[in-house]
Order: sequence, then structure tokens, then C-alpha cells
Amino acid sequence: MEWLYIHMPISGVDVFWPGMVILGLGCGIMGGFYGMGAAWMITPGLNILGFPMAFAIGTDIAHIAGKSIVSTIRHGKFGNVDYPLGLAMLGGTIIGIEIGAQMIMWFERIGKIDLYVRLLYLVFLAFITYMIVADAIKIKQKKKLAAEKGVELDKLEGGVTWYKTMHKLPIPPKFHFKQAGIHVSFWLPFIVGFITGWAAGILGIGGGLIRMPSLIYFVGCPTHVAVGTDLFEVMLSGLYGTFTYTWKGRTEIVGALIMLCGAAFGAQFGAVATKYYKGGAIRLLFGAAVFCCTLSVAEKLIARVYDIVWMDHASTVTILGGVSILMFIIVYQAIKGMIKEVRMKNAGLPK
Repeated sequence: MEWLYIHMPISGVDVFWPGMVILGLGCGIMGGFYGMGAAWMITPGLNILGFPMAFAIGTDIAHIAGKSIVSTIRHGKFGNVDYPLGLAMLGGTIIGIEIGAQMIMWFERIGKIDLYVRLLYLVFLAFITYMIVADAIKIKQKKKLAAEKGVELDKLEGGVTWYKTMHKLPIPPKFHFKQAGIHVSFWLPFIVGFITGWAAGILGIGGGLIRMPSLIYFVGCPTHVAVGTDLFEVMLSGLYGTFTYTWKGRTEIVGALIMLCGAAFGAQFGAVATKYYKGGAIRLLFGAAVFCCTLSVAEKLIARVYDIVWMDHASTVTILGGVSILMFIIVYQAIKGMIKEVRMKNAGLPK
């Protein structure tokens, strides 16, 4: 079965290339759908498939930039991108990426990169899971309260509303971001950009793992605008991340190109799929993806610490199986929605 493996010339490892194709296609679809590039699944996925951690991060960031260009164009056509808001985050993002990349080089020198990065992944994933669960619980409580009062809850109303406090920050200068419909201090998106940029540099996640939720819960963006704006920011930060990791010799171009072939197609379909899902459904599927990734990283960490071979294999099955299942759900529902839309159009009914 040697033909199922391809040699990576820079890192010197042999990798199961069908697994890379599945990761690229699946994460392309989910990236266009969630607005996060789904790179937070690619880095642990590549590491599980055999890439050394530093190369998994660098290769992941390299494939992010090209894929995000496609997704940003698609979301731009739907009016989902707030370009000024994305640019406001850019300065903080670049600073954060470089700090994160320098920390990775230090982790590598002291021989702790695998342990530290996986632990950081678990911390971030646990925090995001908490935000999603808290949001779902609070929305359910608000719907129940609204039903008791005999009124209908606003469809744009969220559960976690930390952004209402953030909008009150009296720190100048303040800007109005038209597409997102918010008026906030410039430093709020800048700080969000810095933190997510650091996460991108140290975890190879494009920052979307926490940027998209941060845009919703801290900045106050509607879900669909957060998706498109995050992809625009990921595109810009991904270009810088590719430069700095390639300069440090930690980017496997062959691996990035293999994933990009599937991801470029998947990203377009994922962006279109958002038309057929409500904000709550997007967050719910996002939560399922986060859980899948958390489980695979935990399995890999336990397997390495306690030398459990079967759990090492289980982590591979978890990440590839989870990506495949979520990809199928998104594609199925999108195709179902498109067929319904065509039928209504042919029947002369409003959408």
C-alpha cells in the first residue's frame, strides 16, 4: 500500500495522502460554512497523519491563504464581508502572528512543542465549547421567557451578549462599521485581531477558531457577517503567516498544494451553504466540529504520553471520520435547500 503515501521533501516524512485530500475538501467546505478556514482542524489533523508539529502549523497556514481568497470572494458577493472591520483587526493580527511564531520556534528548541501546542489546543477548544454551550442555554431561556410573555424572540438575538458591555467602552477613536451595523472603539477589533493572530501563529489555526466567535460574542457582528469578515481577515493574515513560516523553513509546500486542490472547491460550496442555514444551526454544527477536534487532540495526547498505539489510530479515525460526517451533513442540507429554491422559482413562488 505504498502508493497511498507521499514523501514530504522538506520535513522528510511519508504521509497518507488520501487523508490530506479528505482534510482539504472537508475543511474547505466547513471553512466556507463557518467562516474560520477550519484550519483549527487541519493542524492537529496533519500532526495526526504524521507531520511534525511545527511543519503542520506552517503548512496549514500556507494553505489557508489561497482557500480564504475563494471563500472571501463568494461571501463578498452575498454582502457578508465588512472590509473596514477586517482591516481594523489586521495590525493587531500581524503582531500577534509573529509573536506566536517566535514562541513556536522556542518550543521546538526546548523539545516541548508537541506537548505545549496540544495542551493549548485543548484549552482553546474547551473555552470555545463553553461559549457555544452557554450561548445555546441562554437563547433557550430567552425563548422560553418570550413565549411566557406571548412575544416572539428576535431571530438575531443571541444568548451570550458580552458585546453589549464592550460597545460601552469610551476609548477613542470610535468607528461605525456599516455592514456589521455596529459603532465601537477601534481598539476592540484591534485587540481581537491581536489575540486571534497570536493563536494563529502558535496553533496554525488562521485565528478563526476564536475570531468568528469573538466577532459574534465580543464585537457584536451578526453571524453571517462574522463568517465573511473572518474569512477576509484570515486571507490577509494567512499571507503574512505563510511568509514568516516559510522564511523559518517550516512550510511543506507539497502538502499545502494537495489540500488546497480540495479546499478551493469545498470553500465555494461551504459559502453557498450558509444561505440555507440559520445562525443557530451554524453555531450548533460548529459546536459539533469543535467537540470532534477536541476529542481527537485528547486521544493523540494520551496516546503519546502513555504509549497507547490503538488510541493513536483512534485519533486519526476521529478527525477524518468527524470531518467526513460534518461535510456530508452540510452538503446534504445545502443541496436540499437549492433543490427547494429551484422548485419554488419554477413555480413562481417567493423564496
